Amino acid sequence: MPLGIFRVTEAQVNFTCFAVPYVSLFVASSAPCADDTYIPMSSLSQYNNGSPPAIASSSRSSLAEDRDNSDDGLDRERDELLNEEDPLHENGQLDRGVPLKRRQNVNQPSFASRFLSSPFTRGSRSNTPSLSDPTDSTRNRSSVYPTASAILSYLNLPSSDSASDPKDPANHDWYVEGPGKRVGYDNLTAIDWIYEYNRERTRLRQLTADAPGLLGKVKLIADASQVWLVLVATGIAVGSIAAGIDVASDWMGDLKQGVCSNVQLGGRFYLSRPFCCWGTESYAQCQDWRTWSMRLGVSNKGGSYVIEYIFFVCLSVLFASCASLLVNRFSLYAKQSGIPEIKTMLGGFVIRRFLGAWTLLVKSLGLCLAVASGMWLGKEGPLVHVACCCANLFMKIFDGINGNEARKRETLSAAAASGISVAFGSPIGGVLFSLEQLSYYFPDKTMWASFVCAMVAAVTLQAFDPFRTGKLVLYQVTYHSGWHAFELVPFAVIGIIGGLYGAMFIKLNMRINRWRASSSNPFNTHPVLEVMVVALLTALISFPVTFLRAQSSELVEYLFAECRDINDDYLGLCKAGIGNTGVIFILLISALIGFVLATITFGLQIPAGILLPSMAVGALYGRVIGLIVEVWQREHPFFIAFASCEPDMPCVTPGTYAVVGAASALAGTTRMTVSIVVIMFELTGALTYVLPIMIAVMLSKWVGDAFGKKGIYESWIQFQGYPFIDNKDDAAVPDVPVGQIMMRFEALVCIPATGHTIETLRALLQEHRFRGFPVIDADRESLLLGYISRTELTFALNTADSSTMPATTQCFFQHSEGADPSTTLDLRPWMDQTPITLSARSSLQLTKDMFEKLGLRNVLFTDKGMLAGLLTKKDLWFVLEEEEDGRLVGEWSGVLNQRNHGQG
Repeated sequence: MPLGIFRVTEAQVNFTCFAVPYVSLFVASSAPCADDTYIPMSSLSQYNNGSPPAIASSSRSSLAEDRDNSDDGLDRERDELLNEEDPLHENGQLDRGVPLKRRQNVNQPSFASRFLSSPFTRGSRSNTPSLSDPTDSTRNRSSVYPTASAILSYLNLPSSDSASDPKDPANHDWYVEGPGKRVGYDNLTAIDWIYEYNRERTRLRQLTADAPGLLGKVKLIADASQVWLVLVATGIAVGSIAAGIDVASDWMGDLKQGVCSNVQLGGRFYLSRPFCCWGTESYAQCQDWRTWSMRLGVSNKGGSYVIEYIFFVCLSVLFASCASLLVNRFSLYAKQSGIPEIKTMLGGFVIRRFLGAWTLLVKSLGLCLAVASGMWLGKEGPLVHVACCCANLFMKIFDGINGNEARKRETLSAAAASGISVAFGSPIGGVLFSLEQLSYYFPDKTMWASFVCAMVAAVTLQAFDPFRTGKLVLYQVTYHSGWHAFELVPFAVIGIIGGLYGAMFIKLNMRINRWRASSSNPFNTHPVLEVMVVALLTALISFPVTFLRAQSSELVEYLFAECRDINDDYLGLCKAGIGNTGVIFILLISALIGFVLATITFGLQIPAGILLPSMAVGALYGRVIGLIVEVWQREHPFFIAFASCEPDMPCVTPGTYAVVGAASALAGTTRMTVSIVVIMFELTGALTYVLPIMIAVMLSKWVGDAFGKKGIYESWIQFQGYPFIDNKDDAAVPDVPVGQIMMRFEALVCIPATGHTIETLRALLQEHRFRGFPVIDADRESLLLGYISRTELTFALNTADSSTMPATTQCFFQHSEGADPSTTLDLRPWMDQTPITLSARSSLQLTKDMFEKLGLRNVLFTDKGMLAGLLTKKDLWFVLEEEEDGRLVGEWSGVLNQRNHGQG
């Protein structure tokens, strides 16, 4: 055992302690925790290039999959090694396997290439570590203790620099038995949280190691300021983009019904209807706004209706098809809301190109077109994706953040709050949304960072003031009266309806999208045509119904408002007497139609959120209940329940019922609670209505949970097959030993520590598509020595080839006495010598807790030091999903054997 290291092996848990500033405590096996490459359940029958997928488990190296380095999601560009094809098919599903290709010509990317590159190709221009002459970063055996700089240089040494470390004759043992050298992360695999945080702590120590005193403090301040610069820039960018989307979508949405002309008040064609008619009491008095029938000179009522109907339908279909075409042609990751993927990424999963520059551009332009089309979708959820894209681009400027996957996710958690901040005009609600819905790891410092980013975004949007009303969003309202005790009953009824709505919406939407992904869908290979058909159906139904003809944000604004504050009731909402009955009927029909259209629309390949449509449906049925209570109170003012009403004063405000209904629908759909209450409070600005909203949200969540614990985003994560294990989930797990779940030793492909050559290792990689291999002692069969990932092993062998080593060169994974370092290849630098291990007799509950609390990618199981099996994050996710659906089986020889073509 080298000096300076103490290992406890009897307890089957490895601890390492360095007597240097690098670590001040015993570090519980900060080993690489591998995870299997994601294999979607929806494509089990397909493989890339005819080869089986890489299944078991995981490397830390990155496979460059495309030519757009800016679109690499959260991978480290400077560490990328191999080239892989885009895992997304045209239907938006992920490929099962990740085929590997050896890079030939690799160039260091320029600074500009980090931000923008061609969207027309799917290859990769990522950079491989150069194979330059190595530098010896290890210490001489005569040294008693390694220095902090020496250890840091070993851990952070460029991968190529280690190529000949094993060839140093004075270096036969490694003084650091740690996680080994890293190249990066594969696409569609999980990150190693433990390694990333250890690496960050070491980086901070090294930052001041060579510059103590004032200079060191300055360095620390400059390093800490990078995050704040990223978040402030993100807030400004998100506020500006949101303002642009508001202006553009409003103008194009109004364009479906007419155009502004200079007739009387100096109107211009680029003005939306509110700005064109600015200063007039009603749209009917506005001379500058010209409908399409007026532009074409059609004056009779029937002809005007037909002309306006045709223009409305044609422009709606045009806008929707253009948005879908942009997504399918330039960036498929820009479809839908993006929140399920962001939630998965913040949980430690790598989805490259999802937060790139082209995704940001396509998402922003697509949102303008999609919202203007009048389909039942919203821009609120997609703005979270936009915010994360902005933060990812700004992070590329600072290597201190860009080079650490854990810090990236903390920054993205903070940036996500700005998306909700500008979507609802709710900075505090945005922070709580990130905490409650998105973030996997949310320390106090991230909450403060989220608050700053959300505030900057809101201030920026306020400065632009896109509606020229001083409001951050169109449907911000203020109420003049409070509520009465008897109204708690209808508020509770609204909450129950919201829970039923959310449960039905999730189940119906999942069923529709399962059919959409199946071969029975005639539009399966024509996603743009499918969007056109749905847009056509939506426009044909919406135009005859006044409430549906309006844009969703405009509809919500009117439903939230009090009738006394509505100057121009062009929707016919505030009618008295017998007309009120007709309004109630139309509102109910609109709610039912909106529910059906929203379930069909969410899942199309178009930028689309579900938050605003849910609010609109909730506001519709909430307003209905409010109108019913208002009529009841007006017709029976002396009923005992209405005794608290003041005479000659409005007792019931239907607009407040719409707000409560919107909150209940959101809670039923997303299963969020606190953040919804705060968002609604910030929208109304009335603390008085917090209690009714809380009651409705509480009942909505309880009723929705009775039909299923998963909200719409969790359901989509499950549908897409992302291996996301929620660390907030307290659901019980099967009371079974982990030995029944793990992939057992007999099914594993292991690498003996000795006896291999470069040629035989290449043959092993060619034969087996696993993402990693346990390393065992050749003499004592299953004695576990470590774990090596596929990509790092491939890179090490390619490095040896570049140094003209013959294919018959002997390879070692442990110290071999008498081995000539000039004619053998020592692979110990690339092997994780301290993988996280558990006893094979451990419970599944303990294993699940380890994965959740430590963010592991895999766990190796041992019995008295002998390898007994392996469990990956994908295995555990599949077990939990199967158990939840009641399909958990008893005796397994590994989940992957059950799930994937019989390979172990």
